[in-house]
Amino acid sequence: MVDQRVEGVQAWAALSGYPAPLLEQLRGIHKAQGLGAWLIGRYPAAHSLRSDRALGALAQSLKSEFLRSAPSLRKVCYDAKIQTMRHALGLHTHRIVVHGGRNAARHEVRIASLFRNCPEPFLRMIVAHELAHLRHSEHDRSFYQLCVHIEPDYHRLELETRVYLVHLALGGETLWQ
Repeated sequence: MVDQRVEGVQAWAALSGYPAPLLEQLRGIHKAQGLGAWLIGRYPAAHSLRSDRALGALAQSLKSEFLRSAPSLRKVCYDAKIQTMRHALGLHTHRIVVHGGRNAARHEVRIASLFRNCPEPFLRMIVAHELAHLRHSEHDRSFYQLCVHIEPDYHRLELETRVYLVHLALGGETLWQ
């Protein structure tokens, strides 16, 4: 009983930064109908961007629309090694490669492979977050303003994505196939 309670507390830790009334509302939804059923009601279908190439096309289209002068992306892919339960949904990596006498920056975006099967708004939010790192390395006010500029429902989608992670951490099954 105690172990189960500790696991439940750890599962809800993904939402620790949100206000207490919102968390109580989500716990009520969890008890009444289940987080999975609530999410399926909001997002009945998964996206069709299953390949790395399709994910790259999404990232490139968002980048060309909102971040024209940002550095180019070398690689965009799904990555099975990203630990979503450690609050990482995706990664932006920045490497400096020396070519003769000059330096070249290589930017890569990696999205957790869990999101290969999720609603498209979740994926757009994660890609918007990682693209915002092309301009801002820190998670500050200007970073989140850029995220909202790219994806207007950014904050709601981030919450719902984290609710999905809580659903999985509580032993729920994968919702979208």
